[in-house]
Amino acid sequence: MEFTGQIGLIWEQTKVPLVVPVLKVMVILCLAMSAMLFIERVYMGIVIVFVKLFRRKPEKMYKWEPMKDDVELGNLGYPMVLVQIPMYNEKEVYQLSIGAACGLSWPADRVIIQVLDDSTDPAIKTLVQVECQRWASKGINIKYEIRDNRNGYKAGALKEGMKHSYVKQCDYVAIFDADFQPEPHFLTRTIPFLVNNPQLGLVQARWKFVNSDECLMTRMQEMSLDYHFIVEQEVGSSTHAFFGFNGTAGVWRISAINEAGGWKDRTTVEDMDLAVRASLKGWKFVYVGDLKVKNELPSTFNAYRNQQHRWSCGPANLFKKMAMEIIRNKKVSLWKKFYVIYSFFFVRKIVAHIVTFVFYCVVLPATVLVPEVEVPKWGAVYIPSIITLLNAVGTPRSLHLVLFWIIFENVMSVHRTKATFIGLLEAGRVNEWVVTEKLGDGLKTKLGGKTPRKPRFRIGDRVHILELGVGAYLFFCGCYDLAFGKNRYFIFLFLQSIAFFIAGVGYVGTMVSTS
Repeated sequence: MEFTGQIGLIWEQTKVPLVVPVLKVMVILCLAMSAMLFIERVYMGIVIVFVKLFRRKPEKMYKWEPMKDDVELGNLGYPMVLVQIPMYNEKEVYQLSIGAACGLSWPADRVIIQVLDDSTDPAIKTLVQVECQRWASKGINIKYEIRDNRNGYKAGALKEGMKHSYVKQCDYVAIFDADFQPEPHFLTRTIPFLVNNPQLGLVQARWKFVNSDECLMTRMQEMSLDYHFIVEQEVGSSTHAFFGFNGTAGVWRISAINEAGGWKDRTTVEDMDLAVRASLKGWKFVYVGDLKVKNELPSTFNAYRNQQHRWSCGPANLFKKMAMEIIRNKKVSLWKKFYVIYSFFFVRKIVAHIVTFVFYCVVLPATVLVPEVEVPKWGAVYIPSIITLLNAVGTPRSLHLVLFWIIFENVMSVHRTKATFIGLLEAGRVNEWVVTEKLGDGLKTKLGGKTPRKPRFRIGDRVHILELGVGAYLFFCGCYDLAFGKNRYFIFLFLQSIAFFIAGVGYVGTMVSTS
């Protein structure tokens, strides 16, 4: 009791002179970041309404004519296309991606399928090589390429793939990750943009998630990624002819890649790095939202955490590396530079992560313990509600899950904020690359196959101390608010703390066998 009394005395003595001023500053900063995010979301919402009302389809914004057979030239009228499929120990999905690439509708003598296998498992390497040989025996021009190291990870593999002599005859390169299955018409829809518009360097398609209904976590991912594709990519394409390359389901003009300096492995977002550099050289990009490529969402919590670390750390690190280069660039307009630095990088890749965690998981709960500091209702309720609704419109079928989405995004914001600071400060795990685990379940279900599941019980894989710690903090703040507070935040705090506890013990997503 005496110890507790001493803590209470110290708290009362430090609260007014130290804690209150610091918390007030934090509230002001968080409200400013919330306002920035709110303005950005409203701006993108207005642009999307304009795009939909005036039907600004890519085919209307750029010249697009279907590829036609030439009587005199024959197949030579079609440009030579390279299709790259980088993979790493992709036992569950390699057949599907290779099969889909080999099934693309394009003259057989005008396309080269290049499988870049960085697998470290000899058995999987053999399986992939045999699959390539099987398609080669059917007359498909397919190359199986390996290297003796994994330097640069995916960027390194793509860079090495471009060095082969047969690539010199190719004009364009389509890239698909190992879990992506393009439809046969993919090239006939995308290549005409590049053929008819010499200023275009990239055509990006949308992702279609085959396993979005697998569990609640995949539904939450679908909501976030649908907004990214339906709103963010569309806005970038329509207003500035710039957006981040998604690393897959896109076609590049090879000369644009070369002029931008090729693939670089200095960050974990080699795709975004290339896109920014190519844009600074004056190349334009187009996003084709009605062209969808099937792929798989990570359905295990660890796989999703690793992916989000890479997607949050990489952009922050790239922003640090390229900010001055973008500012000094002479080829692009001041307005485009502002868009890339402020909207694309600062607000979406840094502010969005930090404000979600710091405001809703740290500062807002702290005001329960320090009643001298108040958060205005517009900042605590109205702005977050509008931002949430604007995010949710991308996936109308999941509107009833919006509360779960808010809570889940707050849980993931801890991991994303940590990764963002690692990227900005170039700390320990800044270049850590963990390949996202693919189970192949959603893809195989479409083909009638089944994958057996066994829950795993390895405690070390499932317990996440950071999530448990934040959960305990929120639960304590909720109890304090219920007993002594006047803010009535306790319902939110209890719900959010439960979500953190569930994530902390790993009961999120699909449970699979480790064997």
